[in-house]
Amino acid sequence: MADEKKYFIHESSYVDDKVEIGEDTKIWHFCHIMSNTKIGKKCNIGQNCVIGPNAVLGNNVKVQNNVSIYDGVELEDDVFCGPSMVFTNVINPRSHISRKHEFKKTKLCKGTTIGANATIVCGNTLGKYSFVGAGSVVTKDTPDYALVYGNPARVHGYVCQCGVKLIQGAKLEEGKTYECKECHAKYMVKEGKLNSK
Repeated sequence: MADEKKYFIHESSYVDDKVEIGEDTKIWHFCHIMSNTKIGKKCNIGQNCVIGPNAVLGNNVKVQNNVSIYDGVELEDDVFCGPSMVFTNVINPRSHISRKHEFKKTKLCKGTTIGANATIVCGNTLGKYSFVGAGSVVTKDTPDYALVYGNPARVHGYVCQCGVKLIQGAKLEEGKTYECKECHAKYMVKEGKLNSK
């Protein structure tokens, strides 16, 4: 485990052996960080969170209160997990059948935001800077920069890296360019995908 002087762990939280925690990370009240978990630099783990075992969090990840991040979940840099959002790790759980060998990998790419009380069904990848609305249920992969919401979540638009809506609706027009009205970042549709310029 890393030198404890480089990060903060509240005295009410538990950190198991074989955990890596990056500099300037803060782990608040009543959390449990399980073995073989990796947490990057400058992360903020809110109250009452369980992470691991074998979970991976990049740098500058924000995990709000009451979130459990299970084995097989990977969060890249700058991911935001809203309060009480949920990850799953088995498609067809039963109390009387152990399916730990069937855990499905779930990946949140750089900059993804998950709204409060949303559910991310396991086995899916959320594209970079995608944005999941509060209370949504994500049942499939999401494109980069997509704004998705509903149950099941569907693409309703696309957002800038700063979170401001760029495009209304799910369709992208090949070759078209967009500029964020707030931060003035520029984007272009290429090969059916939105890309930063």
